Amino acid sequence: MKLYYSPGACSLAPHIVLREADRRFDLERVDLKTKLTASGRDFLEINPKGYVPCLELDGGQTITEVQVILQFVGDLVPAQHLIPPSGTLGRYHVQELLAFISTELHKQFGPLFHPKTPHATQSIQRGKIGDRLTYINEVLDDRAFLFGETFTVADAYLFVILEWCDKFGIDIAMWPRIDDYEDRIARRPAVGAAMAAEGLSGRHRLKRSA
Repeated sequence: MKLYYSPGACSLAPHIVLREADRRFDLERVDLKTKLTASGRDFLEINPKGYVPCLELDGGQTITEVQVILQFVGDLVPAQHLIPPSGTLGRYHVQELLAFISTELHKQFGPLFHPKTPHATQSIQRGKIGDRLTYINEVLDDRAFLFGETFTVADAYLFVILEWCDKFGIDIAMWPRIDDYEDRIARRPAVGAAMAAEGLSGRHRLKRSA
C-alpha cells in the first residue's frame, strides 16, 4: 500500500492508523499547489479530486476520503479493535462520530485557511468550532478516548483536527478534558512516528494545505 499525503493535513489521520495497525506501507508526499507527487507524478492522475489522503492498494486501486480510508485500515486488523465490526451498533456509532468530525469540525476550518476570508466570517467559524469542541469535551467526561478506554480510528482523526486549533488562536486549554486527551494521544508511539515521518515536531505544529 502507498499513502499519498501532505504534511499535517488530514491525511495524517490514516497515516497514524496505518502505524497503529502495524501495516507495511509506503509514503509519498504531494504538493497540493502544483499537484505533483514527490516522484514527479501528476497527482490528478492518481486522484482526480486533487487532495489527500489517497490510499493506493497493492493491486493499483485507490481509496479516497479520510472516513473511508480509516475504516478500511481498521478492518484490516480486527483483533486490534481500531473500529468495531461492520454491522454492529458500535460501528454505526463510530461512523456517526467520524461524520461529525468531518462535517462539523474539519470543514469548519476551511474558511480560516483562506487569508481573504472576512474577519466577521472567521469569527463565526471560530464560534462554530468552539461549540463543537464543547460537545466533544462533554463526550470525554467519563472516558479516556472517544469510545471508552480503547483507541479507535475516530481518535486519530480528532487528534489531527485538534492540532490545527493553535494555528488559529483556538486555545484548547478552554476545554480541559480535550487538552488532556490531546496530550494523551500525542504520546502514543504511532502518533510520534507518523509526525516524525512527516517532518512535524511537537504539539501544535501541524498545517493543513487544503
